Amino acid sequence: MKIPVAKRNSQAAASGITGRARLGRRTRSLVRRLRPGDIAVIDHVDLDQPTAQALVDARVAAVVNVAPSTSGRYPNHGPQVIVDAGIPLVDDAKGPVFAKLHDGDQVWIADGIVYRGADQVGAGTVLDHDQVVAAAESARTGMASQLETFSANAMEFIRREGELLLEGTDVPDVRTDFTDRPVVVVQRCFDYAADLRRLRQFIKERRPLLVGVDDGADVLLAAGHRPDVIVGDVEAVSDRALRCGAEVVARVPREGVPAGLDRLERLGVSVTMFRTSATSEDAAMLLADSGGALLVVTVGSHTSLEEYLDRGRSGMASSFLTRLRVGPRLLDARAVERLYRSPVRTWQLLLLALFGLLAVALAVAATPVGQDWWRAVSSAVADLWAWVQARGWFA
Repeated sequence: MKIPVAKRNSQAAASGITGRARLGRRTRSLVRRLRPGDIAVIDHVDLDQPTAQALVDARVAAVVNVAPSTSGRYPNHGPQVIVDAGIPLVDDAKGPVFAKLHDGDQVWIADGIVYRGADQVGAGTVLDHDQVVAAAESARTGMASQLETFSANAMEFIRREGELLLEGTDVPDVRTDFTDRPVVVVQRCFDYAADLRRLRQFIKERRPLLVGVDDGADVLLAAGHRPDVIVGDVEAVSDRALRCGAEVVARVPREGVPAGLDRLERLGVSVTMFRTSATSEDAAMLLADSGGALLVVTVGSHTSLEEYLDRGRSGMASSFLTRLRVGPRLLDARAVERLYRSPVRTWQLLLLALFGLLAVALAVAATPVGQDWWRAVSSAVADLWAWVQARGWFA
């Protein structure tokens, strides 16, 4: 489809969105390359909440998804995160988007149609709040079938990782000593910013080891903390985080080839391999548990059934079984906040101190010495008042 350039420019100015396209079929890796105002072009069925939040945090101008953002298998929350942030989401964009677009191309979007210059390269539906809510409600019927497949996925995960879960086999040796230390595992997922605020007092008083999962290392740096260990996909971590001095443990699939090693070599960062089919968050928890951590506190982790389903089938089995393994040491940030929340408010302490000072003053005033002090203070105040009146300052 061709349209006149003049007409195209007027349409873009009136209702379109322009920006440079950044393409990536692995959305979490794409996020690291995004800049404010870019248009993220992704291929992500059932867009999950953590990935959507990462796109929002990158302050993209729009998101173009060539796959269905909600397939109906389960009520994923990613589309709602993007739409509620005011970012246009072009869903299920049909056409040769990845074939005709290149990274950095200037594109514009109008009414769900994606243009490069005068050429239409794709067309989808711009989702609104009501549509994503309706899609999520409709997808709730798919939860039963997802749960039915969970047992099969769990058995497959146990077959692959049974020794890791039961004996701690294949957990790598690391320099960081976790023994009897509280550990905070941070990932850029569900409500992570609020979780970190909840742990402010805990981190200040207990000084736990801080573990960044994937780009959770950047979350820690942004909050003013330096991660002690970084675990996960190194491609999702910024150069700044990799060079902050933290020990880097790369999670590598058992049959996979490590990605991003050349980047680590260029940065002069040494890395330890952790070969497992568990998720990055689960690898971090298993590392802390195997190292003898006193307590493992999760930030940005999932706590509800829907959030577990939002992890995807393989991730759901990994998360559930890892939590069974780490269970006695595991706490959510919300639970830690409740334990550290003092029932006494600051104003109550100040009021108590004021009454205490008043009681002491009255007790002293009842003694002969206190009465002498009171007469001396009263005389000094009277002399000061007379001196002020003599100068006519309040005449």
